[in-house]
Amino acid sequence: MFEVRNIAFSYDRRHILRDVSFVVSPGETVSIVGANGAGKTTLLRILATLAVPDSGTVMSDGQDALSRPLKYRRQMGYLPERVALYDDMTVKEYLVYRALLKGEPAKRVRRRMSEAAEICRVTDLLRTPIRRLSAGLVKRVALADALLLRPRVLLLDDFLAGLDGGMRAAAGEILASAAAFSSVIVTGHEVADFARWATRILVLGGGVISAEVDTAGHDSSALCERVAAAMEGGSR
Repeated sequence: MFEVRNIAFSYDRRHILRDVSFVVSPGETVSIVGANGAGKTTLLRILATLAVPDSGTVMSDGQDALSRPLKYRRQMGYLPERVALYDDMTVKEYLVYRALLKGEPAKRVRRRMSEAAEICRVTDLLRTPIRRLSAGLVKRVALADALLLRPRVLLLDDFLAGLDGGMRAAAGEILASAAAFSSVIVTGHEVADFARWATRILVLGGGVISAEVDTAGHDSSALCERVAAAMEGGSR
């Protein structure tokens, strides 16, 4: 179980997050949407222990993640909005290097690399230099990096940005595979896409989770209308 409790964060005397709380169960994919500037990236940076909140806690399997960040990071995968990989490496070289850097024992590195590459559908690109990949494929390799250690929590910031329709369709299937071992949290604006494969959509507005929409049993267009109305209300 992954729990976010009463997270608050301010920057330069401006309150970005006031009281953010939610829970993500194992196997769930939860999407967080909100207007530009709502604090989605800031929230994920806090959940990834890359920013320190003013108050609040993050609990992963009953353990305080913020007080023991090194241990928690071994159980967490994070894909930031902008990714920068080593262009001169092949995909295989990069994933092997990253697995070793994360402390994976050498005897398990090849298996971890192969599993992550298969989930993200980049197995046929392992010998390809990263500099030759499209932006969408680079993002898939970066996601494979985040999945290398089969994290208990997977954090994806604006994951669908810049991907074409085919890549977006594949993204849903990839995240369904990741949810077999992770609690997945993904931010963005693509509500229609989220409606197809997320279990819940949370609306971030006014520094809080202002609405929570369960996607099960809802027509996609009706769900998008509900989320849009909640986003409009939360931005006032």
